[in-house]
Amino acid sequence: MLLRMSSLFLRTLRDDPADAEVPSHKLLVRAGYVRRVAPGIYSWLPLGKMVLENVARIVREEMNRMGGQEVLFPALLPREYYEATGRWTEYGDALFRLQDRKGADYLLGPTHEELFADMVKGEYSSYKDYPVTLYQIQTKYRDEARPRAGILRGREFLMKDSYSFDLDDDGLKHSYEQHRETYIRVFDRLGINYKIVFAQSGAMGGSASEEFLAPTPTGEDTFAACHSCDYAANAEAVTTPAPAARPTDDAAPLQVLDTPDTPTIETLVSYVNEHHGLSVTAADTLKNVVVKISTPGSDKVETLIIGVPGDREVDFKRLEAALSPGEPAIFEAADFAKHPGLVRGYIGPQILRELGIRYLVDPRVVTGTSWVTGANEPGKHAANVVAGRDFTPDGTIEAAEVRAGDPCPRCGSDLSIDRGIEIGHIFQLGRKYADAAGLDALGPDGKPIRVTMGSYGIGVSRAVAVIVEQAHDALGLAWPREVAPADVHIVGTGKENQVEAALELGAELESRGLRVLVDDRAQVSPGVKFKDAELLGVPTIVVVGRGLSQGVVELRDRVSGEKSEIPLAEAVDRILAATA
Repeated sequence: MLLRMSSLFLRTLRDDPADAEVPSHKLLVRAGYVRRVAPGIYSWLPLGKMVLENVARIVREEMNRMGGQEVLFPALLPREYYEATGRWTEYGDALFRLQDRKGADYLLGPTHEELFADMVKGEYSSYKDYPVTLYQIQTKYRDEARPRAGILRGREFLMKDSYSFDLDDDGLKHSYEQHRETYIRVFDRLGINYKIVFAQSGAMGGSASEEFLAPTPTGEDTFAACHSCDYAANAEAVTTPAPAARPTDDAAPLQVLDTPDTPTIETLVSYVNEHHGLSVTAADTLKNVVVKISTPGSDKVETLIIGVPGDREVDFKRLEAALSPGEPAIFEAADFAKHPGLVRGYIGPQILRELGIRYLVDPRVVTGTSWVTGANEPGKHAANVVAGRDFTPDGTIEAAEVRAGDPCPRCGSDLSIDRGIEIGHIFQLGRKYADAAGLDALGPDGKPIRVTMGSYGIGVSRAVAVIVEQAHDALGLAWPREVAPADVHIVGTGKENQVEAALELGAELESRGLRVLVDDRAQVSPGVKFKDAELLGVPTIVVVGRGLSQGVVELRDRVSGEKSEIPLAEAVDRILAATA
């Protein structure tokens, strides 16, 4: 491949787009790789399409290597498939829903579990047909409420989704491990730094679930990691080690305290320590947060109260994951007006059972623990409120924020907290979708065996942005060689003989199997050409300039910045060695 910039459909920009927040958004637009069409929707220009196709090629090669077989489904799907699994409603507002001219309901596919299960049911019937793994690389759609960060969080995106079909749980575990190893090879080839973490399955359903996260300060996901063992988990999936239960027999009696003007945990702690002779911290208080839970497709709204230690906030992403497919929202003044038994700011768990309100607590709230909490009267709190004596929760919930220094649930050492971008997710789905489709295989005894499934996704277009987030500098993009739009970017600095020499060198390199981009623009200054070469991010840059009169050209490494002058007569061999 030989590309000439004089005819390439490309325009670079000097300034960042006004709506750009993260480096990948800024640089992919400035370098002419993508252009915005609408919020969360982007067009790919020639160089961007090449990078996107290179990422897809690597994913495809590794999926084929593990025995996956590629298919392609439509993006426009009829409602009934998703109705059968409940996801027509469970997905809520994230689905793009539409109707045809006859009024039939359709959606733009966010994932295709239902279609894969139905297709395998239609083609396979015997245990001899299994196991099988199918995949596709296809455009997906999700109606993001706040599309942002360019192609990192879009409404339309390219994704590889694959599905394994096995006859038993041992087969599913094997398919899961195959995909895990394949993903490791994919992301290693893409040059992405990543972390494998435990995750929640969410609306996908299933049991075992792991995410591949790319650590970066711009990441939307928070994950915890232990540096004493190999534990790592998305913040939504972190489990809290519960302390041992304590006896309640010798606990001090509950005491109601006057606590005027204590609207916050901080003011409460200060007041009870100063005026009631206590010695407590925020961690000794029990904060009770009221939420209302709606379920997609239902008019029913449940009131739920979450109890967490007062030194922590409720993490709504963890709460949403714990309650999925239910959708929690904070109680507002109008909601409290409908529940006069709940005294806003002074809620204690002592009366919740008689009010018929479900009460879930942080795992740290175990039997025998004593708390300062609301007394269910204005201006009053209660001390020595003991779990298992004065109240009994309906269960536990992982909803409190996870912080650096929290104990690792595996070894007890301190956890660190980092941010990352999800680039892959693997699930052991089990039989949820096979049950909905009635996907059975006839066993050797003629009896039906319910097939079990796995689901595995890679964000192909998102991976492009992630590579940029991790591989850029102040000058621009810096692509790993396997995904770059070219192997070599040759800059002919302007004089006619220099441009001609650049084109001749490019043609010879192309004949030797390299992908070459030549800047042969006649009316562009050398300074602009140099800046564009750095912005576009091709890993090897060759400058054919003033040194040509002495028979030398300049060889630059885009990532390291190293430069060297090489004889033009040796340039082809030296460049081939540099790009090997």
